Formats: sequence, C-alpha cells, structure tokens
Amino acid sequence: MTSDLFPGFAARWIDIPAGRYFARVGGPEEGPPLLLLHGFPQTHACWHRIAPALAETHRVVCLDLKGYGWSQAPRGDAAHEAYAKRTLAREVVAIMESLGHVNFAVAGHDRGARVGYRLALDEPGRVARLALLDIVPTLVQWERIEGPPRKTSHWDFLAGAGAEAEIGRDPIAYFEGLLRAWSGTGDLAAFAPAALHLYRQNWNVPERIHAFCEDYRAGATRDREADATALAEGRRITCPTLILAASNYLDRSRETPLQAWQRTFAPDAVAVDVASGHFPAEQNPADTLEALRGFLAA
Repeated sequence: MTSDLFPGFAARWIDIPAGRYFARVGGPEEGPPLLLLHGFPQTHACWHRIAPALAETHRVVCLDLKGYGWSQAPRGDAAHEAYAKRTLAREVVAIMESLGHVNFAVAGHDRGARVGYRLALDEPGRVARLALLDIVPTLVQWERIEGPPRKTSHWDFLAGAGAEAEIGRDPIAYFEGLLRAWSGTGDLAAFAPAALHLYRQNWNVPERIHAFCEDYRAGATRDREADATALAEGRRITCPTLILAASNYLDRSRETPLQAWQRTFAPDAVAVDVASGHFPAEQNPADTLEALRGFLAA
C-alpha cells in the first residue's frame, strides 16, 4: 500500500550506531536535500500528498522517527534521554550523513518540528532552511497548559505513568479520536485509506505506544529543560525559518504562533497561515505545498 502513496520513491532501511530507521527517498540525486519529519500519532505517510511534488526539485527524505512507523522503537530510560529531541536530532544528522547530506532543509510537523528546531538550535550549520508546521516552542506550550487557567491536555496524559495501559485498552479508538478532534471536522475524511492503514499498524503495537508516551515524557522533562537553557543563553535559530500555522488548531488568544516564535527562538521567522485543522499536509495539501515551495525557493 505504501508504494502507491509515494510513486517513484525508494524504500530505505538506514542503519546508524543508534539503530535502524526507515525512510522513503525520492527526487533527483543532485537536488538540494529536504528532510520531512512527521508528527504524532502518524508516520512518514503524512507527507504523501506533497512529497512527490517537492521531489520534482529536491532530494526528499521522508523519515519515520524513532518509535514511529517502521523505525526502531527501543524502551525508554529513566532519564527520558532516548526520546529527547536533542537525541533524535543527533540521530537525524547521522541518518542524513549516511545518505550523503551534511547540510539540508528541514520541514517538520508537530513532534517532527520539535526535532527540527532543536537541531537548528544545537547544530545551526546543518539546517539550510527550517519550516515548522503547526507548533509553538515546547516551553511555550507548557506555559499555556499550566496556565492560569490550568488546561487539561494530552501532553499531561501521555507523559503520565499509566498512559500505556489506558491507551492499550482500545488503541485504535484512542488515536482515531485524536485525529478526528484535531482535524476539526470530527471525522477521518481527510486521511487517505492507505495512510490510515499505516497509522493503525503503529497504534496496535505496545512497543510503539510506549515510544509515543516516551516522546511526550521527554517533552515534559528533557525538551522543556533544553528550551529553558537555550532561551536563558540567548540562543536563536539562524537559518531562514517559516512558521506554517493551521487556522483551526493552535491557541491564538494571547499571541499568534509567529509572535511566540519571534519572542523566543526565531526573531526573523516569517509566517504563512493555512486553512486547515492540525494536519495541513493532508487536509490542505495545495496551500501547504505552495507555502513550502515558495519558502524553499526563496
């Protein structure tokens, strides 16, 4: 089913010291490299509506992040280092280097965007351009969750000790419920059947449910700490940065997504708003593609 989602793309297993990862790779070998990083609770398949068009001009790598898709899903550790975005960013560098790319553009959605901006902060020479789809910085998101007023959030739930057991009672219902809610439509109409098939394969695997929770536990600890340290040190993203925000997901009651980034890590960022729920690459691929093409070509 995946071959139909990515026509002309090769399936690649990539072995680095940290483990084995899966990616779809397509586009001209001499093209500028572009890494696409998916979010929770999805896989590389979330890019299927725009990756072939981006591959007309770029060497596109659609990667399954650690714990997701067909990439390795190791147990988390007590310090939550295994799924910290700093750790994942280092692994991304090793993966791209193994494919022959030392410097590359990154477009990330949701959790993948958090890996992308951590990489841009930690190793600025690696990232040529950075597109962040529908997130605010992790530290800002926690500030919003903790209020006042204190808000109930899936971030709290997934970072909690009992999340795996609760999700495991009916994982398909839980994750499909998130997609329905975050799409803003209350249904799954925006998602291609072949993509949903891949997502559901992940959702039924206990090891991957654990990995998803470890992703959020790292977000509550290591990632939050890394943001606070970087902000205190005055570190900023130096490469051209696009904030692509969906119209129907992020909270804009106090500030826009662009304002959140400009006051923290990306003072020179530019923004494009896309009419969509939380999944712009699938819900509004035409406008998402247009925004990314314009940004990458600038």
